[in-house]
Amino acid sequence: MAGSFEDRVIAVTGAGSGIGRALAIDLAGKGAVLALADMDAVGLAETKRLLGNRPASVTVLDVTDTAALAAWVDGAAAEFGRLDGIINNAGLSVVAPFADCPREDFNRVMAVNFGGVVEGCRAAIPHLRKADRAWLVNISSVFGMMGYPTQSAYNASKYAVRGLTEALYLELGVTDPNICVIRVHPGGVSTNVARNSKRIAGMPGQRTDLDFAAEFEKAAKTTPQQAAAIIVAGMEKRQHRVLIGSDARFIDLMTRLFPVNYFKRIGAFIGGGNR
Repeated sequence: MAGSFEDRVIAVTGAGSGIGRALAIDLAGKGAVLALADMDAVGLAETKRLLGNRPASVTVLDVTDTAALAAWVDGAAAEFGRLDGIINNAGLSVVAPFADCPREDFNRVMAVNFGGVVEGCRAAIPHLRKADRAWLVNISSVFGMMGYPTQSAYNASKYAVRGLTEALYLELGVTDPNICVIRVHPGGVSTNVARNSKRIAGMPGQRTDLDFAAEFEKAAKTTPQQAAAIIVAGMEKRQHRVLIGSDARFIDLMTRLFPVNYFKRIGAFIGGGNR
């Protein structure tokens, strides 16, 4: 079938937990060969264990290390003889109004969430051009469709991923139609992103006694396994845009219907947090 992943070589960043791990397991179950990367060596080793005997390589790296990222992509293509896809999934967040967010924290979010995607694309595209059928998948967020207080860095990075991916879709659609370019907008997914986010400050009048990560996890209705299944289905159907969760579909609708004052309608609906 057109969307078969049998013996297709797919690289995945952020594969040590959450959506990245779930993607690895789902794709392996469909016959893919995997090149997995993450900063978390322990989490990455667990992902590899969960894959059993499926062919997979694991590499511990920080996606902001451009040389290491490029070497990982090139190494995967060399080891397995080809590269048919990359899923740029690694991400992090910081919680603070823009005026209270230290420059180094803001820049770190941009470097991981956007810079890592840029360099992942840059490294992978020459290999993907050689494949008869390939995938370039960038994980944005619902926060790449709407602004949210205390999430300026995350918003900026995820909007940037969206813009980059839309441009690549238009460009490669002309020059390299074999490459399916996909942007993914997850809503609330129960991953470690919220729990691992650095909380610096909230908005004036916002409660300070709440466990931000716990509140997010209560509101997150989609599991990483469900999210991965939706992404893989989108890859099989070669869709350009993939929304994950009823919250993502609701936010998509509200931002279209109310482009200026959407937040009055959806702020309470989504609560605190991000993908």
